[in-house]
Amino acid sequence: MRKLAIGTVVSGALALSALAVPAAQAATPDLVFADVTVNNGKAIVVGTTNEVVVPVTYTLTRPSDVTIDYKTSAAGVMLYRGGLADGDNMIEDDASPECTTTATTDTTVTQSCSDTLTVDPSFSLFEAADATTWKVGGYYGRMDSDLDDSDEHISVEYGFAAWGDKGTAKLQRYAKLTANASPEPVKKGKTITVTGWLTRANWATGGYSGYVSQKATLQFRAKGSDTYSTVKTVTSSTAGALKTTVTASKDGYYRYVFAGTATTAAAKATGDYIDVQ
Repeated sequence: MRKLAIGTVVSGALALSALAVPAAQAATPDLVFADVTVNNGKAIVVGTTNEVVVPVTYTLTRPSDVTIDYKTSAAGVMLYRGGLADGDNMIEDDASPECTTTATTDTTVTQSCSDTLTVDPSFSLFEAADATTWKVGGYYGRMDSDLDDSDEHISVEYGFAAWGDKGTAKLQRYAKLTANASPEPVKKGKTITVTGWLTRANWATGGYSGYVSQKATLQFRAKGSDTYSTVKTVTSSTAGALKTTVTASKDGYYRYVFAGTATTAAAKATGDYIDVQ
């Protein structure tokens, strides 16, 4: 299990810009994050190689005297697993959201913001436990610096605050499914064997592993038809192997369909054509 202290990434990002820009900011302000929606409410499905860019929207209310410039200060949202102070894993937004002011008072400014989170499986995901429901939080980070060394003195000061339990987002493993019907061609009334493999992303190894003891539906679509119909249900065995037999009746396509689980996304195999003579 990988323990993370939140704020590390934000502080590091701010440091790159703040080292070149002297700044002065008040103590960490109180921000209010509300109406957070991640990936339009849908599960985030991640494989082993491709980055997944996830849209995020939220409402941010800040004190009217606080400026967030995304150079020496930043605010945004994050996903975290485990506790807020000492989480098991954390994914932060891509910074610099697009925000539009929707309301103001004498003391506050409310903005409607849109942003993205990039989930890189090689950088952000490490173990099977990452396939779960994550919590959503909001954060604020700042960096004050005095880099004028003419008086033989410099200073850098960090500030960070986070607000947890602002929503949830489900993260799932990407699944792959294959189907192969044989022999081909086959005489009508003879036996067809349909094999396949059900595998899913394994973030610990960076590859795909068989998903065992899972039910997959065998479906058939007759030549000239656009509709698949269910034939039977098959359970995956060692290494995610699928295998069953059917009687050849007409030309068409066989495929396996996996409905998905809480941790693994649904998948459909490409239909495999069988020529019945």
